Amino acid sequence: MINSKSNRQKILIVDDTKINLAILSDVLKDDYTVITASSGEEALEIIFSDTLPDLILLDVVMTGISGYDVCKKLKDTPLTKNIPVIFITGKISVEDETYGFKLGAVDYISKPFSPIIVKARVNTHSELKKHRDYLESISYLDGLTGVFNRRKFDEHLWEQLNYCYNTKRTLSLMIFDIDHFKSFNDLYGHEEGDQCLKKIASMTSEYICEKKGLLARYGGEEFASIFSGNSKEADFAIAETIRKNIYNDKIPNENSLVEPFVTVSIGIANLVPDIETSCKYMIEAADKQLYLAKKTGRNRVCML
Repeated sequence: MINSKSNRQKILIVDDTKINLAILSDVLKDDYTVITASSGEEALEIIFSDTLPDLILLDVVMTGISGYDVCKKLKDTPLTKNIPVIFITGKISVEDETYGFKLGAVDYISKPFSPIIVKARVNTHSELKKHRDYLESISYLDGLTGVFNRRKFDEHLWEQLNYCYNTKRTLSLMIFDIDHFKSFNDLYGHEEGDQCLKKIASMTSEYICEKKGLLARYGGEEFASIFSGNSKEADFAIAETIRKNIYNDKIPNENSLVEPFVTVSIGIANLVPDIETSCKYMIEAADKQLYLAKKTGRNRVCML
């Protein structure tokens, strides 16, 4: 199986013995993007600071944090709980296997390594991961616009809230609303209204993806974006680009009281979550800024 580098799954190999990292990397490098960590601490740092791996090969016995402790941390964290973990170990018993599976591991690979067994087990679980991701993605899409739906938004906000709390990063929530959209539907009809929503979703989603954010249809004519690690200046620049792109596209809306074409108002909440920060608080904070943007003239960005 030869994959192009652009669509390869990412495998994280964690082992405190260099020769084991080298052997496993050599077995898997032709089919996957392989990254390595030589300790549990390094593995957690990589996982929580980079794009999440699709699969983790995790040594059980390591100096410092054990593989069991790393797995428990991952399974207790909403953002990482669904990453498949395969334990690698030199000694295995029924008790060891039972404990590992109870923690959430999907399989074991024993040392010394058999390249055929390693490839077979990794391929099996990577294919299962692909199918699960595909089925999940279908259930998370908005039927009209093709961007993520409210269910995905709710889950992702919860995951990112926990992630940002644990890593002391900023969490950003943008909510943007099409100005006078009811007036648009009254004049042009609901079919044209649907086309307008599709167009805005299409022209916004690619840009937000480039900025490593998630775009979801939040309500009827409302969209929401979630980012982590952004400064307030970066968030404001992203929001302004979204606003200007929609403004410059000049989609007609002659019934609008702002401009004779479609505009959006955007509210942003940007903060480092503490123990008392909730999803409800983030939504209310962004909503207040959206209300302020509308109250002060619309077609603008307001920020907490």
